[in-house]
Amino acid sequence: MENNKKTQITTVGNRVDPYIALGRPCSENDKFWRWGDDNLFPSALALMSRRSATHRRIINDKADYISGKGFTFNSEVPLLGEFVNSVNGNGESLRQVLNKLAFDKSLFGNAFLEVVTNAERSFLALFHQDASHCRVAKDNQHIVMHHNWSRFDADSAVTLPLYPLFEEQADGTLRAMIHYKDYEPMFDHYGVPPYIAGLNVSAIAYKTDKWNISRLDNSFQLSGVMILDGAADDEQQAERIVRCAEQKFGGNPGQVMFVVRNSPEDDNSRFIPFAAQSDGDWKQLHDQATSDIVVAHSWFRSLSGLDYSSGFNSERILHEYEIALNTVILAEQAELMEPILSVLRDVAGIDSSSLQIINRPPTRSKPIYMKVWEARKADGLDYDPEDESQQYYLAQITKYNITSID
Repeated sequence: MENNKKTQITTVGNRVDPYIALGRPCSENDKFWRWGDDNLFPSALALMSRRSATHRRIINDKADYISGKGFTFNSEVPLLGEFVNSVNGNGESLRQVLNKLAFDKSLFGNAFLEVVTNAERSFLALFHQDASHCRVAKDNQHIVMHHNWSRFDADSAVTLPLYPLFEEQADGTLRAMIHYKDYEPMFDHYGVPPYIAGLNVSAIAYKTDKWNISRLDNSFQLSGVMILDGAADDEQQAERIVRCAEQKFGGNPGQVMFVVRNSPEDDNSRFIPFAAQSDGDWKQLHDQATSDIVVAHSWFRSLSGLDYSSGFNSERILHEYEIALNTVILAEQAELMEPILSVLRDVAGIDSSSLQIINRPPTRSKPIYMKVWEARKADGLDYDPEDESQQYYLAQITKYNITSID
C-alpha cells in the first residue's frame, strides 16, 4: 500500500549541549526517583563492566546479536528505506541506534530513546540517550536528564515526557522519551539487569585478575618478611634503610615487610618467605566466577569466546546460537522494536509491518555458493527448485546488511 503522507524522516542535527533533547529546565522543586540508594547505581554497573573482561564481552556480544546485521523491508515504502538508513540528523542508521539501546538494556536493564517531530508531523527523528544520564520523575510521566548526577545542578537538567505524550520545546519541535526496562518484582520505576545475581561473581573475576596483575608487577616474588641487621643513628636513617631495601628487594611495595633491628652480634639479615599453596584455589575461583557470570547473563560459553582454546567447534556454536536466538535475542528484538514500529505508524504514518531484523549466526554451516532451495533441503524444510525466490545463492542474500524486498 502506497503511503501518500509526505513525511521527511530526519532534519534535526548536532548540537553542542550535552543533550540532543531541549526539554524544559528542571526547577529546584522537581523530584525524581533515585536509581539506587545513592542514585548512582548506573555508575557502579558501568564501572563493573569495565573491570570484568568476561562480563563486558557478554554485554558487547548480546548487544551485537540483538541489533542484528541490518534490516529487510518492503521497497514499495520508500520512506521506510530512508528511515532505516538515517534515523536522525547525526546520520545514524536504525541499526546503530538499536545497538546502543541493546547495549544499555543489557548493561543497565534500562534504555532510553528520544522521539522528535513537530506539530505537523512533517519529520521524524530518533536519538539514543545514555541511560546513566536519565532518571524517572516522581510524576512517572517525565524523564529527567543530567550529565553528572553526582553533582546535580537543577539549572542544567532537562525533562521530557514519556511517549505517547509530547511537549513542545524552545526550538518548536515536539519531543518525547521511550523508557525500556526489564521487569523485576519490587522495582516499579527502573528495570534491573538480568545479571543482577552475578554482580558478586563479576567482582570476584575482577579481583582475581587484579591479583594476577599484582603478582606480575611483583615479578612473581614471594611475599614475606625481610629482617635487616644494623644500627641506625636516628629515625630518619632507619627510614632511608627501609626505603633502600624496598627498592632493591620489594618489587611491589606491600608484598614484603621490612624489619630493621640493632643486633650486637654478627649480621643475621635474612628473608623469611610466606609459604603460599593457594595458586590452584585462585584459578578455580576465577574459573567458577567466569562460569557463574555466563549463567547470570542467561548466555552461552561458546558465544562468549570462552571455549575457543579447546578447539573451534562450529556445530556447538551454531547450536547454542539457535538456543540464544529463540530464548533471548528474538524476545529482546521484539521489545526494542515494538515502540519504534508504533512511532513509525502513529507519528510518521509509515507502514512498517515489513521491517524485520536480519539475524545471522556467527559462523556458517553451509557454503555460500548453495542456492536457497538447496539450503532448505539440507535443513529438512519444504523446498521448491522451481520457485524463483529460492534460486538465489546464499552469497546473494547475505551480501548486504540493509536489504529491500520487492
